[in-house]
Amino acid sequence: MNLPENLSYTKEHEWVMISDDKATATIGITDFAQSELGELVYVEVDTVGEVVDKDEVFGTVEAVKTTSDLFMPVTGKIVEFNPALNEDEGDNPGLINEDAYGEGWIVKIEITKPEELEELLTGDAYKALISS
Repeated sequence: MNLPENLSYTKEHEWVMISDDKATATIGITDFAQSELGELVYVEVDTVGEVVDKDEVFGTVEAVKTTSDLFMPVTGKIVEFNPALNEDEGDNPGLINEDAYGEGWIVKIEITKPEELEELLTGDAYKALISS
C-alpha cells in the first residue's frame, strides 16, 4: 500500500499535503480509498470559493458501482478544484485511480484553523487503521 510519509491522513481516507507555512493544503483521497471504490467516473466539487468546516462534505466521487462523499480534513476555503478532474475542463476522474497522490489531487484550500492539523493521522496511524 502506497502511503507517502510527507502527507497526513484522515479516518475518512483523505490525504493532506500541508504547505511549509501551514497556510495552504492540497487534498485528495488515498490509494486505499480509490482501490476500494474501483474505477472512478465522476468527481463533483461545487464548493469552490466557500469555507468548509472540518468533517463537512465538500464534494463527491462516483465510481461505477457507488458514490462516496468527500470530507474536509481541516476547516478551510476551497480555492481550486483540480481542472483535470473537472467535467467542464479536463474531465479525467481516472487520474485519481492512476496517481492518487500526484495528478489525482482533488482540491487546494486556504487553511483557516491550523490548530486542526494536529488531529490528522500520520502515515503509520493511517496504515494501522486500514490494516485492522
